Amino acid sequence: MEALIPVINKLQDVFNTVGADIIQLPQIVVVGTQSSGKSSVLESLVGRDLLPRGTGVVTRRPLILQLVHVSPEDGRKTAGDENDPATWKNPRHLSKEIDAAEWGKFLHTKNKIYTDFDEIRQEIENETERISGNNKGISPEPIHLKIFSSNVVNLTLVDLPGMTKVPVGDQPKDIELQIRELILQFISNPNSIILAVTAANTDMATSEALKIAREVDPDGRRTLAVITKLDLMDAGTDAMDVLMGRVIPVKLGIIGVVNRSQLDINNKKSVADSIRDEYGFLQKKYPSLANRNGTKYLARTLNRLLMHHIRDCLPELKTRINVLAAQYQSLLNSYGEPVEDKSATLLQLITKFATEYCNTIEGTAKYIETSELCGGARICYIFHETFGRTLESVDPLGGLNTIDILTAIRNATGPRPALFVPEVSFELLVKRQIKRLEEPSLRCVELVHEEMQRIIQHCSNYSTQELLRFPKLHDAIVEVVTCLLRRRLPVTNEMVHNLVAIELAYINTKHPDFADACGLMNNNIEEQRRNRLARELPSAVPRDKAASGVGDTSQEPGTGNWRGMLKSKAEEAPAEEKSKPTAALPASPQKGHAVNLLDVPVPVARKLSAREQRDCEVIERLIKSYFLIVRKNIQDSVPKAVMHFLVNHVKDTLQSELVGQLYKSLLLDDLLTESEDMAQRRKEAADMLKALQRASQIIAEIRETHLW
Repeated sequence: MEALIPVINKLQDVFNTVGADIIQLPQIVVVGTQSSGKSSVLESLVGRDLLPRGTGVVTRRPLILQLVHVSPEDGRKTAGDENDPATWKNPRHLSKEIDAAEWGKFLHTKNKIYTDFDEIRQEIENETERISGNNKGISPEPIHLKIFSSNVVNLTLVDLPGMTKVPVGDQPKDIELQIRELILQFISNPNSIILAVTAANTDMATSEALKIAREVDPDGRRTLAVITKLDLMDAGTDAMDVLMGRVIPVKLGIIGVVNRSQLDINNKKSVADSIRDEYGFLQKKYPSLANRNGTKYLARTLNRLLMHHIRDCLPELKTRINVLAAQYQSLLNSYGEPVEDKSATLLQLITKFATEYCNTIEGTAKYIETSELCGGARICYIFHETFGRTLESVDPLGGLNTIDILTAIRNATGPRPALFVPEVSFELLVKRQIKRLEEPSLRCVELVHEEMQRIIQHCSNYSTQELLRFPKLHDAIVEVVTCLLRRRLPVTNEMVHNLVAIELAYINTKHPDFADACGLMNNNIEEQRRNRLARELPSAVPRDKAASGVGDTSQEPGTGNWRGMLKSKAEEAPAEEKSKPTAALPASPQKGHAVNLLDVPVPVARKLSAREQRDCEVIERLIKSYFLIVRKNIQDSVPKAVMHFLVNHVKDTLQSELVGQLYKSLLLDDLLTESEDMAQRRKEAADMLKALQRASQIIAEIRETHLW
């Protein structure tokens, strides 16, 4: 399993080159409060002074530290593929020799080799100040450092800024929240091991490190506690209960270490001497626990935990890498290749768009919309649901009342009293009703036009991804199709207007459906009239009066001359006004209501005579019958006109229109100019895909025997 940690280091290097953190790699994250000894623990693991040290906030950027073990006999190492054990063991493969037993490399300085660890510490300080400033500010951007030594075990560790409460220097007011979010960003990775560092001279129950670790790892499966500063505890106290897990149990264990004091650091005390003194201290104070505590035991434990953790994470890691590789391959395909033959590319894109546009109308497009109706399906819905229901909701007699019909009948007769219902009144009224069908018909054309406009956007978004690469070409295509639709709109409207005008031009009373309706209706009306007269004659008038008053059953007294008419009306007016207050219609004299020459208010509303009622019923039924015939014609012919003059015409001429307007040598370079960020996104996707393929290859090299 020793080969597993170099594998993860390789993966870390691969993804560092593309600057992405999309793969959650196994690593050990060091968490603790400020000045609890986190950096000192890391230095003890490395065995060298390499991290900035001091009081207050020192670590102000995450430090990703990769420790690579090399054999002691290979003193001269390579700057080549340092993660490959074969390279370490075979000096013949060296591309650049390093005359040192230990050395380091930063990611941001490329291949520069640091053999002086004071230089490494200085470079960490410089790089921290470059991003975070020189007055206590913090930054989430990590520093990547790789240490090669024969004195280390293979580990990947992350040193984070210590948790603090009160801002100092240039730190913002929400410094506590910022550091907390930074720590959670690293420890939320389910593939990380949390190294919770707590000072022994504080109460473990108040440990911020264990508290934040429990938030993301409530079961404690990936938390290891480290107790520092065992030598600084108050006299008469010890950490026996804490180290035994009696205070707060930690599943992966609790390991105590002794760090160098600031005085030791100032006096240049070496880490090797410090580890030797630590061993002596543990033997003296905790003899029964000495072999399960200390820096060396911590290093071995971390190495073992990390290896087992990597082994458990590898299957999921491999699946994740393969899924991401497929996603980025698809993304790269959508970006397309750089254009070489512009003329062919332009013609291909135009043809593809025109084909997709027509296919969307026909319902044969590759990308079928599932959330809403689109294209031809929506046009069908407009024709048969929206337009059809709107026409059906139009009342054949809407806007007409009995007075209007009677007025039209009388106006059509002129100065002569009519013996029969004049046909002119029927024509006038039915034309008025047919005219009401024009507005919903024109609205139908408008809705279909809007839908054909929407199909352009649908094709751009779903069907022709390549168009998004060329925004100018996309805009030009939208403009050409929009102009074509705009040109066809008046033609289609004119045709629909003509369809209604055709129906108004000739009222065909010989229409088979209308003739049948008239015959049936006349029979019904005649039968109803006879029944009504048979009921009303015996009770309404005496026989003698009925005999003398045939043909004028509604004759009223006092209407034989002008004086009698005016007198009787003046007397009856107050009583009638109280009983039936209605609007007057002085320009439309009714039977028994002469024109009021004396400007006296004359009520119009009254009970209709039998003949008037019959005439109204005849006209209403004729209007309704003929209107339904015309409505059926309009409901059938308007969709056909829209399809012929708008939809089919656009389908047939779209490609030739696009080619004629856009396929010009002068426009080639301008139309096929990519959007500014497209080339950059294509490069990023290609780099990420390359990294994922490399990562997949690295994992594939692991044999089953490496896992045990």
